[in-house]
Amino acid sequence: MWFVFALLSAFFAALTTILAKVGMDGVNSNLATAIRTAVVLVMSWGMVFLTGAQRGIQSLTRTHILFLILSGLATGASWLCYYRALQLGNVSQVAPIDKLSIVLTLIMAFVFLKEPLTAKSLIAGGLITAGVLVLAF
Repeated sequence: MWFVFALLSAFFAALTTILAKVGMDGVNSNLATAIRTAVVLVMSWGMVFLTGAQRGIQSLTRTHILFLILSGLATGASWLCYYRALQLGNVSQVAPIDKLSIVLTLIMAFVFLKEPLTAKSLIAGGLITAGVLVLAF
């Protein structure tokens, strides 16, 4: 089931980029990001209440809250940079470079989470990097 959700995530991420590029024409990238973020906020809390997940708030620890806040700040920074890049560049160049996040995630998972770097992940990371370079430049 995780694979279905991962594919749906990729589809919606691609759709997000195309819709954003069209919707941002003549709009400040920070304003566009804020509008998108407001929609995501309403949608996220709607899903929390629709599924009854708000009951889990009591079980959050300070560590959970701290790292979720830091993750939110990283997401916000990513979105602001992504939207600015979309405004300034071509989708066909910006989107592939954004996918370098996969390679950076592998490296950070190795450094911070002690996840193994296997031959498979090193080869795949190299191929992703090569693909990004070919597509973007």
